[in-house]
Amino acid sequence: MLQKKNMYWCQKMLPIMVRIAVRVVVTICLIVGIWVSNTPISNAQALVSTSVAVNTQVVSTAKQLKATAPYATVYRSPECTCCGGWIKHLKAQGFRIKDFPTADMDLVKRKYNVPDNLTSCHTAIVNGYVIEGHVPADDIKRLLQDSPNTLGLSVPQMPVGTPGMEMGNRKDPFTVFSFDRNSRVAVFKDYPSS
Repeated sequence: MLQKKNMYWCQKMLPIMVRIAVRVVVTICLIVGIWVSNTPISNAQALVSTSVAVNTQVVSTAKQLKATAPYATVYRSPECTCCGGWIKHLKAQGFRIKDFPTADMDLVKRKYNVPDNLTSCHTAIVNGYVIEGHVPADDIKRLLQDSPNTLGLSVPQMPVGTPGMEMGNRKDPFTVFSFDRNSRVAVFKDYPSS
């Protein structure tokens, strides 16, 4: 088993580590000037151009990934602490957050047509969908991918074990519901107790 792990490391990780080490050494040499003084200028310029192109591509890819990450505009009570845990959960799953503490959550819920029986402590808007309560990020991602004709998702109340409502190993069963503009409700996903 140990030999397989070592083989995997050598085959997969070693080439990556070597490339990183070479980039670090080349960058240091360019900065210090050792490489330039011992090689023809054209080689040094080619190396600098390649290094800049690679770094530009990495930065560009990172910006593209960040730009495609969905925004979640979160309305929450300033006194609520579990909402912060849910926001951290979304950030860890790649969502960009706009956080709006407000004292009038009832107004927010009415504005976004959240059915009374599906309310929870916070309301978020993600790509036009209403997300009410401690809905797991994977369910929001599935909603965005499937793009159903629905108004949003809800986890009513504040079940223990949902994102932001963690209490050790305890996980209460809960259901993520979908709802439409006419307050029709359907089960989006069930989470049994563990």
